[in-house]
Amino acid sequence: MQALFHTMGITDVWQLVAATIVFLMLPGPGTFCVLTCSAKHGLRGGFAAIAGLMLGDIVLMFLAAIGVAALLHANPVLFKGMQYIGAAYLAYLGARLLFAKEEGGSSVVPFSNMADFRRGFFVTLMNPKAIVFYMAFFPLFIEPATQQGAATFLTMGAVICTCTLIYGSLLVLVGNAAAKRLAHNRTIATLASRAAGVFLIGFGIKLSTH
Repeated sequence: MQALFHTMGITDVWQLVAATIVFLMLPGPGTFCVLTCSAKHGLRGGFAAIAGLMLGDIVLMFLAAIGVAALLHANPVLFKGMQYIGAAYLAYLGARLLFAKEEGGSSVVPFSNMADFRRGFFVTLMNPKAIVFYMAFFPLFIEPATQQGAATFLTMGAVICTCTLIYGSLLVLVGNAAAKRLAHNRTIATLASRAAGVFLIGFGIKLSTH
């Protein structure tokens, strides 16, 4: 499987999956949106919210891919620099998680009067840091010499969307009650956030020396 993705110009596919899962598991607007829609409208509401989140991610990934692809074709040296910047950005995110102070109000989900699908979609698009994240994330797993252009970005997007669908489905079907307890237990949530921070710092360092 690794060899198949490598022919597409995607390096370290399992690390791509691992990093995506870690980001999905971090409590945020998307997670709370799915939980809220599931609690209010059952399975249908939860899966509708997931579909909205995935569509929002696809839009942001498309915009980020255009920028990354343009940089890759215009100047391979700058693209290599972008890879180092991306690794540093992941380490920066990890440091913020590791040293962040506890904050309240993170479970507030906007658009309470809109349909669940639109709710999930706009929760994603209203995150101004998401496209910056994808701009930093994509280059870390692309091999310039073997990448296949749009096909490579579509494959990476499919991997990320598959992870989102699987995690979101588990959240709706199995983890609803448990995730709600986790969200309201600051000690457990803080420890989980710190652990994710350590992972991201180590991940950034590993990629920068790859």
